[in-house]
Amino acid sequence: MRFALTAQAQPTLADTIWPRGGAHRFLRSAVLIGFGALLIAISAKIKVPFHPVPMTLQTLAIATIAAALGARLAVGTVLAYLAAGLAGLPVFTNTPPAVPGLLYMIGPTGGYLFGFIVAAAIVGGLADRGWDRSLPRLFLAMLIGDAAILSLGVAWLAVGAGLPLAKALAVGFYPFVLSALVKEALGAAMIRGGWTTVQRL
Repeated sequence: MRFALTAQAQPTLADTIWPRGGAHRFLRSAVLIGFGALLIAISAKIKVPFHPVPMTLQTLAIATIAAALGARLAVGTVLAYLAAGLAGLPVFTNTPPAVPGLLYMIGPTGGYLFGFIVAAAIVGGLADRGWDRSLPRLFLAMLIGDAAILSLGVAWLAVGAGLPLAKALAVGFYPFVLSALVKEALGAAMIRGGWTTVQRL
């Protein structure tokens, strides 16, 4: 891990497809961040039947975007998504019927929402160091990112919502472990497939 974090930054998949720099670098960042935020919002509304609870594709979108864009743009994308929710746009999973905005963001799911930022930084940072070129390493990077989301979510439930830790784990961690593993495997495979396609062109 120490070696990976101190290694020279590598071009991400997005860098390879749409290189950085030039007169249009700000337009590039705006387009990638805007499209990524829209993708997260759409994925939050998609619920797939799964055991023990239905899963949304939100964390899959965040992990995949982070692996494709790198840390800087990935964090910017998640911040843009959260800013849209803070402004009252119905971009979160339960909006509607819940009302988006500050009260929603500091409610029971607040830990998960802020965990998205941490996960984007982790997965994107490791992708910047070349972890996105290896399927096992990318899966591990996404696993770490998802663990950060779930850990912050549980901590928020235990501290902010006042749930006993055992209860917070029962409702906010255990039901999502299996679906997280499935989404991490799928996300890693998509990014690896993207690299394979690009390298063949």
